Amino acid sequence: MTIELILGGARSGKSRHAETRALASAAAVTVIATAEALDEEMAARIRRHQADRPAAWRTVEAPHALAATLAREAAAERCLIVDCLTLWLTNLLAGAEDLPPGAEADALPRLKSEREALLATLPQLPGTILLVANEVGLGLVPEHPLGRLFRDEAGRLNQQLARLADTVTFVAAGLPLTLKGAPARNG
Repeated sequence: MTIELILGGARSGKSRHAETRALASAAAVTVIATAEALDEEMAARIRRHQADRPAAWRTVEAPHALAATLAREAAAERCLIVDCLTLWLTNLLAGAEDLPPGAEADALPRLKSEREALLATLPQLPGTILLVANEVGLGLVPEHPLGRLFRDEAGRLNQQLARLADTVTFVAAGLPLTLKGAPARNG
């Protein structure tokens, strides 16, 4: 079992890096997609990502129950790409706008249980797991409480996953920088 966390900003090349790593694995590839096509712009983005992938790759939609999907799809001879954890977290934060200022996301039972399930499930999985996530802590402090809650939860999740991962890679301008583990042999 191998877990790699691939972090980067918007349009950094993190998804492309994950795809390159999956191709290099020579394993059967399944993409676990977390995006929901809630508007035409997001639907177009999803179609573009799908068109860029090799036809032999399977895609499984998992906007919420990520741990259960990973447990069902993981296999010794398979490489799973989760693209992306940031959208998954966004999906789980639905309802957070009703939290009182300063409340932690643990007040959202679904987010708490799904996050705990993911962290407990990942170390048990066979095969290769490539986790794609945005690094959101390099910018300005968001103006609104929900934005700050999102930034804080994304940062906490990335830190927890980085501890579990064998390799952590930061991608900027399409260039991977290894933060933990063996450097990637492909670009």
